[in-house]
Amino acid sequence: MQFKHPEILYFLLLLIVPILVHLFQFRRFKKEYFTNVQFLAALSVQTRKSSKIKKWLLLSCRLLLLSCIILAFAQPFFEAKDKLNANNEMYIILDNSFSMQAKGKKGELLKRAVQELLEDTPENTNFSLLTNSEDFWDTDIKSIRTELQNLKYSATPFQLDRIMTKVKAHKSAFKKDIVIITDGIGLTEKQFKNRDKNDVPYFIIPKSEQKNNTSIDSVYINDISDNFYDIAVELSHHGADLNAVPIAIYNQNKLVAKTAVNFETNKKSINFTIPKQPFHGYISIIDNGLSYDNTLYFTISKIKKTNVISIGAAEKSNFLSRIYTDGEFNFTNSTIGSLDYNSIDKQDVIILNELDAIPQALQTTLKSFVEKGGSLIVIPSEKDTAANLNQFLGDFGGIQFKSFEVGEKLITKINFNHPLFKSVFENKITNFQYPKTSGSFSLSNSNPAALYNDDQSAFLTALPNAISSVYVFSAPINTTNSNFQQSPLIVPTFYKMAMNNQPKGINALTIGNTNPYLVDVALSKDAILTVKNAAENFIPIQQIINSKVKLTFNDYPEEAGNYGIYNQKEFVENISFNFDRTESDLSAVNENVLSRYKTIDSVAKVFDTLQTNRLDNQIWKWFVIFALLFLVTEMAIIRFLK
Repeated sequence: MQFKHPEILYFLLLLIVPILVHLFQFRRFKKEYFTNVQFLAALSVQTRKSSKIKKWLLLSCRLLLLSCIILAFAQPFFEAKDKLNANNEMYIILDNSFSMQAKGKKGELLKRAVQELLEDTPENTNFSLLTNSEDFWDTDIKSIRTELQNLKYSATPFQLDRIMTKVKAHKSAFKKDIVIITDGIGLTEKQFKNRDKNDVPYFIIPKSEQKNNTSIDSVYINDISDNFYDIAVELSHHGADLNAVPIAIYNQNKLVAKTAVNFETNKKSINFTIPKQPFHGYISIIDNGLSYDNTLYFTISKIKKTNVISIGAAEKSNFLSRIYTDGEFNFTNSTIGSLDYNSIDKQDVIILNELDAIPQALQTTLKSFVEKGGSLIVIPSEKDTAANLNQFLGDFGGIQFKSFEVGEKLITKINFNHPLFKSVFENKITNFQYPKTSGSFSLSNSNPAALYNDDQSAFLTALPNAISSVYVFSAPINTTNSNFQQSPLIVPTFYKMAMNNQPKGINALTIGNTNPYLVDVALSKDAILTVKNAAENFIPIQQIINSKVKLTFNDYPEEAGNYGIYNQKEFVENISFNFDRTESDLSAVNENVLSRYKTIDSVAKVFDTLQTNRLDNQIWKWFVIFALLFLVTEMAIIRFLK
């Protein structure tokens, strides 16, 4: 036990005063004689014994009363166990990602967490609150009550490392107590790398009762006929309950098709046939899991033909004319001698088809073409030198050609995760008729290839740019050097290379994706494009590139839905936005990561624990209570003890 004012303990010397008063009685007794002496003598003895006990009891009560008063003024206390962290600053990290929509025992996890913060956070406690989307620095619960009650779910997945970086950047002379309220979905050990070792994290992990959830992942055009689109919808089911889920397609809020999906496995693809016309609507399902991933908005714009030009010998471009047909493409072929340089800016895709040499003027023009959003496909010639190819391609990325080598190689591996082949194949093909090459260049490139040879060298790779791609083959694909033109891979490969960066087909962007979007519209220097619907209106980052505008949306819009792009009041085209599906798996909690850190059941227990461990236990009130008890005891002795 310690004292805040130990000097007051000197007043304990005053205890000698009641002792002296009780030991020395200065009152003089006067003798009185009575006739019945025998009776009075006995009475006198009895009175003296009672008086003596009473005096000793009064002395004890007064000594204890005075002692308790003196000790109370000295303010005794027991020192806190964790006194060194008593001045720590409080930071509360609240996960408001879509996985917190899941329902626990007391309702939605986020709403319940907010309610606990409002009810159990002491009003005199200062703290900083950080969420996926908003930050409140150096505040208290009264100041942010309204903001917390109106807190919305964030399209940004919970990234603890990003928020911890903000906390770490908030410089302070004190250590930090960090309370992290999250369901733990997607939490990994790497996300703790930005934590200061001196900081003390406390985890509150609300548990969801519902682990089953179905999400709509993507939609794409599977086939196009004269009058109809065949679209494929990809769905995922997380959990063990594989019940049928109703699914419907709406165009401008008008029902187009409806059916039910039965899940035999956790992944399911279902096809719909819809009229071949502009589409601006959504796909919707009904399940008992999360609601944010039950709707996928998409747009099918009026198809514009893609302009493709092949530069090279006509006899080597015959296979391209069979792929780039008149229904979807405007395909032309030109030799290097007859090339019209003025027509290059009008193209969407340019194919350098086995040119023995690339003139410097063409290299400069192609560099500008790619910077403006055009796609470039390079098929090398065995007569071209590696040095010339490296000089040309060095403007587009880190790729190096080595000398041409004669030797047969089989093309044996498809990178199904490569953007070029994403959503192309229903199943991963591992056994097919392998095409081959008789001679090829060796490529050195840090980017993953789309197609690999049997020796794991790259056959086809891509050099991604901000708004375009440069595709590079490692070998000539003429019929003399390769049978790739007869392979089933030839059509999807060249088709996807031509369409990959074109805003055609289905438009369903992901909120938070920083990839730019090209709009075919000619703007004056002062004109600005806006994106809006009935509920939201915003101006994206934009850059004018000749007859196109490059738009970058970042974290906008705030809500998923169908929007329109406008040049002032003039409508330009439709566009659709969706939330990222990374929060859909409610079982993706890494318990091993959380087991290494302190977990607490509730917000109330956090503050109770901190108060118990870090505040000194003041006991002076107990001495005041004891003093009052001894005073009452003394009065009772005087009144009732005879």
